[in-house]
Amino acid sequence: MLANMLGVRRSAVTIAAGYLQQQGIISYNRGQIKLLSRAGLEQSSCQCYFTVVNNYQKTLAIYK
Repeated sequence: MLANMLGVRRSAVTIAAGYLQQQGIISYNRGQIKLLSRAGLEQSSCQCYFTVVNNYQKTLAIYK
């Protein structure tokens, strides 16, 4: 399901999840993903993550 949402092959998700698990950022087993370190996940993401978060926060502020 995650691969379909991201528009990538399932093997790409498996490789990325394996890397994040080796880094201690997530726990991944049989399609179940548990976030262990949000800070680690944010550090391993690209700058676009923070751009999306900032835009989301600005959008919420408009509707308050």
